[in-house]
Amino acid sequence: MALLTPLFAFLYHLPQVYKWLLKPYYVASLFMSVAFLAVRKTPGVCEHLATQREDGNSCDFDWREVEILMFLSAIVMMKNRRAITVEQHVGNIILFSKVANVILFFRLDIRMGLLYLTLCIVFLMTCKPPLYMGPEYIKYFSDKTIDDELERDSRVTWIVEFFANWSPECQSFASVYADLSLKYNCAGLKFGKVDIGRYGEVSKKYKVSASPLSKQLPSLVLFQGGKEVMRRPQVDKKGRAVSWSFTEENIIREFNLNELYQRSKKLNKSKGDKLGQSQFPPVPEEEEPEQPGADGQGEESESKKDK
Repeated sequence: MALLTPLFAFLYHLPQVYKWLLKPYYVASLFMSVAFLAVRKTPGVCEHLATQREDGNSCDFDWREVEILMFLSAIVMMKNRRAITVEQHVGNIILFSKVANVILFFRLDIRMGLLYLTLCIVFLMTCKPPLYMGPEYIKYFSDKTIDDELERDSRVTWIVEFFANWSPECQSFASVYADLSLKYNCAGLKFGKVDIGRYGEVSKKYKVSASPLSKQLPSLVLFQGGKEVMRRPQVDKKGRAVSWSFTEENIIREFNLNELYQRSKKLNKSKGDKLGQSQFPPVPEEEEPEQPGADGQGEESESKKDK
């Protein structure tokens, strides 16, 4: 069952997986993930490799390599249990495949291990995973605008994500947060984001650590009247984040988004009524103009009748 669940999830999201895998970053990552497999199975190359197999077949995996690959598969399955999006599933597979490749290449030949490790470092420094570019109703803050926006209207509730572009967790969460903004954004409930990797002062003021060891990225904070009401994940006394899964269901439940949205729609209606009254003032009734000479004609008719 543990193997069937990821397989069904992969088949369900297969069209979306194709779109992501066709991007240059994932194409290069895919080739790097299967590098050892390609070297070990390619005719003309595998014959010159060392092996610990009893039959001396250097074009097949020995028992230690199979053991490493099985251990890798177990780690990937454990990590993917907490994965939220397809990007996270694919990212976990690619990450631990590269780790396994480093171990296998070093075990095979230290020169090949150093070469592969150098390629991984260069790839990590020069290539970044693609950012989410889909539709969203999100306001991006800077260190100069966040305070003014949060305090501008005390009736507006803000949900703000504190993120950093270098964080894989933030990159994976981007599509989930965008979907929530499309569903729940209205006049009284708004969504915002601020990059604390770029604006360090915001990180200090709102007490969100950008350190990878703190595991506080991403952080969602609910503001009402410019003041913080709640945040997820919560932070313990040591400054480390309490483990929390950023799924759409968890966010809706913890932040009570359905109730907030219903209350915020009332604010939207009241604003619409006031706007309608200001744009369309009541039109005064027009009085019928008096026709000149009407009194004179009446007097003349009466005089004719008397006559």
